[in-house]
Amino acid sequence: MTTPPGPKSPALLQTRRFISEPVETLEKARRRYGETFAIRIARAGELVFLSDPPSIKALFSADRDNIVAPGRNVILAPLLGESSLLLVNGPEHLALRKLMLPPFHGERMRAYERVIESATERELGGWHAGAPFPLHPCMQSITLEVIMRAVFGVRDVERDPLRTQLTEILAATRSPFLVGFGTRIPALRHLPRIRRIEERIVATNSLLASEIAARRADPDLAERDDILSMLLAARDEQGDGLDDREIRDQLVTLLLAGHETTATSLAWTFDLLFRRPDVMERLGDETAGDEHLYLDAVIEESLRLRPVVLFTGRQLRKSMQLGGYDLPVGTVVGPAIYLVHTRGDLYDQPYAFRPERFLDAETETYSWLPFGGGTRRCIGAAFAQFEMRVVLRTILREVELRPASSEPERIVRRNVTLAPRDGTRAVLTRRLRTGLSEAA
Repeated sequence: MTTPPGPKSPALLQTRRFISEPVETLEKARRRYGETFAIRIARAGELVFLSDPPSIKALFSADRDNIVAPGRNVILAPLLGESSLLLVNGPEHLALRKLMLPPFHGERMRAYERVIESATERELGGWHAGAPFPLHPCMQSITLEVIMRAVFGVRDVERDPLRTQLTEILAATRSPFLVGFGTRIPALRHLPRIRRIEERIVATNSLLASEIAARRADPDLAERDDILSMLLAARDEQGDGLDDREIRDQLVTLLLAGHETTATSLAWTFDLLFRRPDVMERLGDETAGDEHLYLDAVIEESLRLRPVVLFTGRQLRKSMQLGGYDLPVGTVVGPAIYLVHTRGDLYDQPYAFRPERFLDAETETYSWLPFGGGTRRCIGAAFAQFEMRVVLRTILREVELRPASSEPERIVRRNVTLAPRDGTRAVLTRRLRTGLSEAA
């Protein structure tokens, strides 16, 4: 069989439901059609969803043959640029990945521990006791500062105009199709909201062009170890470097994707912790010392239960048998991360927040996929988990929080991520270390 079952309603209606209620749409389809099904997306055609690990393993193992799903280019290219690491394919993608991977691993990654702590402490210094506030924008502030320091260098931290533009771009692009289609369809580009997005992108490009030009002229370029300097100094086998447009696209990709996803994961982690005071108490006891085994388990469980990316897509360049179907060349296939993470045969009580499950046994490689997989697995995966550990540890050591509501957050789409609808509202009840606000 070459056509998995799926809803029969018009593609436009299916698209609308998938955008407005992504998790509910996938859950309903799984209940009705099984682990493999197809949803029709307007202007894109059928998207086949998988959630069985063997099929996902086979798909990821064919990454050198297949390409990224075309829909990602439609949605992200206007923001990130056509040469973004997330969008290019084949040898170009592998070369870029090899170039950009080192700063996010090993000693270079751990060298940012104090940077992450400082950014968190500065944010905590501005919190006021008693009044409800959303944690999500606070986490965004922390992770944006961290990624800017990683990209541009710890020595250069004052970039308020660029920070402002990036924050406003994220706020203005909650709908992925607004950006993807709005900036490409001439009739829509006259709308005030679309014009404002394009103006912010132009302003960001101008600021980045100035950064790139200044860094190219820096006599100490060869001695610097920040990501921008490494990209500028990199050469391929023919001795050619990246041009300014290619550099710009990688910078925007890192600055936007490299902080928003981690911030959202942190906000989700607190929402889950607020519903489990016993887990919060155990974490508090552990973070008082130097251990982080349980904290790591909390992070892994949070990423399982609340993955910020719903699925990752590939377009087949060779026919494959996946999920019990013979799928032809050109089929767009999406491993459904959320559905994999909530399979009862992989996880006992799959909808329960139980961090201890990651202490009891090792997880199968293709049953935990918050960062995707294959050669396109997120290059910042290790850095993101490390950053989450340091941020959570610092907050739990410094302040005591309680939820502002007894109800857990609802999942909503924010651009291409799944975010807490109200931003995980919290109340600061007390500071555990006096003087932090004044010091910050």
